[in-house]
Amino acid sequence: QVQLVESGGGLVQAGGSLRLSCAASGRTFSSYTMGWFRQAPGKEREFVAAISTSGGNTRYADSVKGRFTISRDNAKNTVYLQMNSLKPEDTAVYYCAATGAGINWALGPTVYDYWGQGTQVTISS
Repeated sequence: QVQLVESGGGLVQAGGSLRLSCAASGRTFSSYTMGWFRQAPGKEREFVAAISTSGGNTRYADSVKGRFTISRDNAKNTVYLQMNSLKPEDTAVYYCAATGAGINWALGPTVYDYWGQGTQVTISS
């Protein structure tokens, strides 16, 4: 069992930056591929980024590539999402999630076993 708690959301102007954190409970954090997803009002939850168990491999949605960076600190049981050059279309509730699947299979929400409650990110134009 893994419990996930996101933090770091907020309201920023377009072009600004935010850093989201996701703290995980349990001693097996390092065995999970971790992902970030987001869901805007009226839209489906979409993949943002994923990181392998060791942190050596990452995947990004095309819409955030070059602007967002996912990282993890297994000693702190925490995964991060650094978001730069934010745009109004990045506005959404952001969720972190954990899966036992390898990163190559971790691009869709259905493979994730555990989810956080989400943190709101709002970008003003």
